[in-house]
Amino acid sequence: MSLLPLFQWLGRTAVGVFMQQSTYAFAVVEMIHLLSLAILGGVILIIDLRVLGLGVKSQTANGLAQQLKPFLLGSLGVSAVSGVLLLSEETIKCYYSPAFRAKMLFLALAVLFYFVVQERLFRSQLHAKWASVVSLLLWLSVGLAGRAIGFL
Repeated sequence: MSLLPLFQWLGRTAVGVFMQQSTYAFAVVEMIHLLSLAILGGVILIIDLRVLGLGVKSQTANGLAQQLKPFLLGSLGVSAVSGVLLLSEETIKCYYSPAFRAKMLFLALAVLFYFVVQERLFRSQLHAKWASVVSLLLWLSVGLAGRAIGFL
């Protein structure tokens, strides 16, 4: 099943047409996207470094993760919405971009890994350090693939 019709539809929606025709919309949405990604990356980095024994040592990794969860969820939500808006501006380019596909794959893996594996490990501490290393590598891969979209 091809996702091309979905991408084409997104580009033809009112939002897609607006994003394509506006002089400033893409730049504003991209700033919001990058800011939300910076917050998301910062939260992930703080939590994973704590698990690895670095950074904030006054709290447990689980306590810190729970305290930062609203920022994680909020920035993830803003990133998703702004990402769809950015996608609506250049749907066909993204559809054929191997970097975009890699970013979506790594993003799905990173989010699933965090919510399915890593959160459970915070509670048990079993293999938590390895999980944090995997988490950092997955999120770094998301960022690198995202940067590559503009060049590939």
